[in-house]
Amino acid sequence: MFDDVADGYDRANSFMTFGFDRRWRTITGRVLDAKRGEKVLDLAAGTGVSTVEYARNGAWCLAADFSVGMLKAGKHRGVPMVAADAMKLPFADGSFDAVTISLALRNFVDTKAALTEIARVVKPGGRLVICEVSTPTFPPIRFLHRKFIAKLLTWVGARTSSNPEAYSYLAESMLAWPDQRTLGEIIASAGWTEVEWLNLTFGVVAIHRAKKPTVNS
Repeated sequence: MFDDVADGYDRANSFMTFGFDRRWRTITGRVLDAKRGEKVLDLAAGTGVSTVEYARNGAWCLAADFSVGMLKAGKHRGVPMVAADAMKLPFADGSFDAVTISLALRNFVDTKAALTEIARVVKPGGRLVICEVSTPTFPPIRFLHRKFIAKLLTWVGARTSSNPEAYSYLAESMLAWPDQRTLGEIIASAGWTEVEWLNLTFGVVAIHRAKKPTVNS
């Protein structure tokens, strides 16, 4: 499905978010705070637009995605890329200082299992940063968001994509996604500690961050 929409995905994403996706990436990068000498896995990175953002301070950032079509669409970005299944990552234990996922965790077939597998490839004391759709905290905005998001995505898909059904799926997955606290509980149940979140744009999206326990904790 993502192979089919790869070529126009970034443009459609910016259109559907009214350009807020750029700001969300910038803030996610600040929360991640990747430094020179660190190794960061940008999982479900799509075309690598987020990977470029997270590598700005000199960290080595690897874009990984299940969709080869998305990776091919972003090969011009010049960041290292690899095809990978989040449920069975092709990396050794403790390979990365941090893992980040931007607006893609809801596409994983089993959220808790994926978060457990991600913890395996992160060093003890390493961190997890997730930017994902969430539940607006202000009731009027929550009402409007739920009422119009499916219509907007369906409209965009019908006019810009060779696979309109993909955008219907994206709308459904957004509306079915758990709220901030529930996702935090899922992250904690997968073995992560110090789980906290930050609402962006009234909670339309939220950034969750957590740490992998050290050996002695």
